[in-house]
Amino acid sequence: MPRVPVPEKQKKAQAAASKVAAKAATEDAEKAAKLADKRRQYMKKAAAYNKQYKAETNTLKALKSTAEKAGNFYSEPGAKFAFVVRIRGINDVAPKPRKILQLLRLRQIHTGVFIKLNKATLNMLKRVEAFVAWGYPSLSTVRQLLYKRGYLNVKGNRIPISENAVVEEALEKKTKGNVVCIEDMVNQIFTAGDNFSEVSHALWPFKLSTPNGGITYKNSHFVEGGDYGNRETLINGLLSRMI
Repeated sequence: MPRVPVPEKQKKAQAAASKVAAKAATEDAEKAAKLADKRRQYMKKAAAYNKQYKAETNTLKALKSTAEKAGNFYSEPGAKFAFVVRIRGINDVAPKPRKILQLLRLRQIHTGVFIKLNKATLNMLKRVEAFVAWGYPSLSTVRQLLYKRGYLNVKGNRIPISENAVVEEALEKKTKGNVVCIEDMVNQIFTAGDNFSEVSHALWPFKLSTPNGGITYKNSHFVEGGDYGNRETLINGLLSRMI
């Protein structure tokens, strides 16, 4: 029985379909190659940052040891940034502290933000000290906050930091390509880098849990056995119970 020839129209359709499929396969392969290259770059950045943190820690230890051998004390440089968490609600808040809390983006209880420490922000913290607990988080705490509780403001939407593509979309243009992955964000926050403001404002205020074990006494300062005020490095203990 003679074979029925394939209609010309069908031939053209098959050729067009195969062309589209080949183009899609090529594009997918290029995307996969670019993604793999980006991942390698992110891993190199993370390794370089860890090396930088380790070198800074070793330098600090060496300076302390040198001062101790000379019979002196080494005064560490002051903190450049802090994490502020609101521990009191909206009742009995005077107009000025209320406005400052709004400027700090602390509109709800148990929300937190990173701020750079300078004369202006320290004065603001003094005005609202009775409503917040703050201190100087460690590298480990900064990482946990960003990885576990981090959300970015992307075009007005609260988007979880589930992949580096979210960070790239939210911060690449604002930081001129300096922040494209979550480890870049950690570095800018922890070192109070040049793009600290862009990163901290792009972050949605952290919504933390009620502290595991509760709060001692929110109407007294931390140094008096209460909860509000500056805890310095002891803020890490509180945040570990809230993350």
